[in-house]
Amino acid sequence: MKKALKVILSLALVIVMVFSFASCGTSSEGGNGNIAVITIKDYGTVTVELQPDVAPITVENFVKRSNEGFYNGLTFHRIIKGFMVQGGDPKGTGTGGSDENIKGEFSANGVKNTIKHDRGVISMARSGSAYEQYLSMGYRFEDLPSEIQQDIERAFNSASSQFFIVHEDSAHLDGNYAAFGHVTEGMEVIDKICKDADNNGTIPAANQPVIESIVIK
Repeated sequence: MKKALKVILSLALVIVMVFSFASCGTSSEGGNGNIAVITIKDYGTVTVELQPDVAPITVENFVKRSNEGFYNGLTFHRIIKGFMVQGGDPKGTGTGGSDENIKGEFSANGVKNTIKHDRGVISMARSGSAYEQYLSMGYRFEDLPSEIQQDIERAFNSASSQFFIVHEDSAHLDGNYAAFGHVTEGMEVIDKICKDADNNGTIPAANQPVIESIVIK
């Protein structure tokens, strides 16, 4: 009887160990999001961990575009040293996007988003509204005239394909833009891209760094 009990306990221990190792393997490979590898011509690769647990709509949109090859051949059209690099516009001017817009996942739009716009964070670009300042001044959204509400909603939910990677901490963006992941490898590539950029972000088309591909793993 004791021998049989000993065998059962040994088997139970083996099963526990197997599941423990399997669990560790899953955590180290996937974490809480997908991995995006951005290859930039003549610069190198940037690896980004996406966080669907924080911004599921935004991550789904980015993954969809990447898997479709939408970003292949597009550029980083806006580069500001000490701030960010922005790309993903098929027009290369900051005025284009994909064929659909998504809900802005950030607190000003009523969505909790805990990701800070620190160095290396990836976030979605969007249109702005001159009326957003009313909210920062303390006015309640529901107390604003309907036409102003509509303009703010349009801006808040205007993200499409354009994204940016933060070069240096930019806390003023927190709560107003949908951050959805962070760089785990390759920030030196972003540093290199930003090295000779001016302060207004204007990059001639011929000098815009080209995104060769974004591969989701």
